[in-house]
Amino acid sequence: MGHRERGTGQHRRLGLQAIRPWHAVLGERAFTFSPVQLQAIHRRLFDQLLPHAGKYRTYNITKKEWVLKGDTVYYASYDSIEDTLRYDFAQEQEFDYSGLSTIDVARHIARLVSGVWQIHPFGEGNTRTTAVFAIKYLRTMGYEVNNDPYRGHSWYFRNALVRANYEDVSRGVAPTTVYLERFFQNQLCGTQHELKNRYLHLDWPQRETQQVTQQDTDQVTDQVTDQVRTLLAALGDAELSAKELMNRLGLSHRPTFRQNYLNPALAAGLIERTIPDKPTSRLQRYRRARR
Repeated sequence: MGHRERGTGQHRRLGLQAIRPWHAVLGERAFTFSPVQLQAIHRRLFDQLLPHAGKYRTYNITKKEWVLKGDTVYYASYDSIEDTLRYDFAQEQEFDYSGLSTIDVARHIARLVSGVWQIHPFGEGNTRTTAVFAIKYLRTMGYEVNNDPYRGHSWYFRNALVRANYEDVSRGVAPTTVYLERFFQNQLCGTQHELKNRYLHLDWPQRETQQVTQQDTDQVTDQVTDQVRTLLAALGDAELSAKELMNRLGLSHRPTFRQNYLNPALAAGLIERTIPDKPTSRLQRYRRARR
């Protein structure tokens, strides 16, 4: 039988007491992308607070989630933690970021982070450990990120991780990283998505969710150029290749098309690649972003 999480009060005490280690770990420039580093971060954050700091859990867990109306995410079985982490990290080390727009980087990081968190390798403190790991990893890529978004939207960040890993086919609920993507887009792309917890709750009306999505799109659209608006109009609801888009726009110079039309639209999160993991694929198409 799986263990359940400790009470909210316990987590709040841990959170307050771990503030100083959080800043200390982030202040260090040393970092390696590995499961061992993940363990080291957990140990540093909770060394004086948890007897199992830095150690993988040895039992299965469930956690009742407000955002899921009391249901739980399925976490990795304790006896598969090491193998699953090793596989996920190996996959990421093979991933090629070259040619990706910032919006694509945010999308990929959201998927990576949600995958590591779903494994839930530790009995407690997984969300904080995952956040610190994500910050340090993004810094190795040259992004100037800090813990302010995580501190200011800690509940949203956790609930976004939950929704990225929850599925209930009987109720038509599918896993979605869209909420987590918005969180990372605000950090990496300069967008200002409204990060409200109520949008993540299973009972939040779909109609209102669509309205919020449209507001997000309108907010970004107000900031883009006439060229991007022209591209969006040319794209419509279709999935088109770069060549097809250029033909619709009446353009023949590819560098101008990419610099003034395609790349700004990708960076603003208004369009997306149909094959995001292979940006240079000959089969690549572009479509309006599915928020």
